[in-house]
Amino acid sequence: MSFSRRTLIKTAALAVPASFALPHIRVEAAAKFALKYGNNLPLSHPLNVRSAEAADAIRKATNGEIDIKIFPNNQLGGDTDMLNQVRSGAIDFFTPSAFVISTLVPAAPINAVGFAFPSYDKVWAAMDGDLGAFIGAQIEKTGLHLMRKVWDNGFRQLTTGSKQVNLPEDLAGMKIRVPVSQFSISLFESLGAAPTSMQFSEVYTALQTKIVDAQENPLPILQTAKLYEVQKYCTLTNHMWDGFLFIASGKTWKRLPEDMRKIVEDNLNASGVKQREDIAKLNDSLQAELEAKGMVFNRPDPAPFREVLKKKGFYAQWHEKFGDDAWSRLEKYVGKLG
Repeated sequence: MSFSRRTLIKTAALAVPASFALPHIRVEAAAKFALKYGNNLPLSHPLNVRSAEAADAIRKATNGEIDIKIFPNNQLGGDTDMLNQVRSGAIDFFTPSAFVISTLVPAAPINAVGFAFPSYDKVWAAMDGDLGAFIGAQIEKTGLHLMRKVWDNGFRQLTTGSKQVNLPEDLAGMKIRVPVSQFSISLFESLGAAPTSMQFSEVYTALQTKIVDAQENPLPILQTAKLYEVQKYCTLTNHMWDGFLFIASGKTWKRLPEDMRKIVEDNLNASGVKQREDIAKLNDSLQAELEAKGMVFNRPDPAPFREVLKKKGFYAQWHEKFGDDAWSRLEKYVGKLG
């Protein structure tokens, strides 16, 4: 079969792209909003497991336009550093406890009034209700945004390296690490202890070197931070309930389109509820697990501790500091205090 010169030229021209074209390389577009979330807990803690789940869901729901990168375990600094960074917009999300943010929002730790909440049903009724709404409104006044569902840190328990605590007098003079919060200092001073504030990142070493003898945190943190390696006794006081306030930088929140803000908030709130369930399951199993690692547990009667706080004027002092509005919202759920 013969071909004309014109046919050959046309055929060759069509063949060039097929034989010499560069291979197709798919380049994934960078996220329109690359956001940073910092916290002070190990990657294995339910807070980080569920926040990673939320970040994935947000990425998918926004077609990759929002990409939240998690920086766990104090990678971005201690709690005070991260609070300053989220205020300035250097990081976009942070989950402080009420104690950490109390330097900025004095009423925030009202949820942690000593021996106030008897159970989780009262906690969630208050935090999803009027008390949580009050705390959120106070935080918003600082230029930060609080997600509506507070995540669970848990009821705080007391651990010591030298002796078991059964009565308030067992705390006399005990050097105990507490968060950087006047509220925590006030509680343990009222109970006769010698509290010392320090960042959570310093706690393990401080216990190991006997700078302090005791600390107080929820059971999941004893496990994930391996505090059982440097503490022998755990007293199940349930002396206060503490949550993680999932806050966003106001600068970040304002620059996100409204539809994306809804996606972020909805997913973080949904994951927060799941994280609450995770902590509840952990609490059911952790005592046995920590006992197997050598910790010795006891559960004292809270009544003598509450009576000491009442006599020392702890409840009256903090009622005055928090104000009637906040205090009445707390007592709506837990009954009369002091």
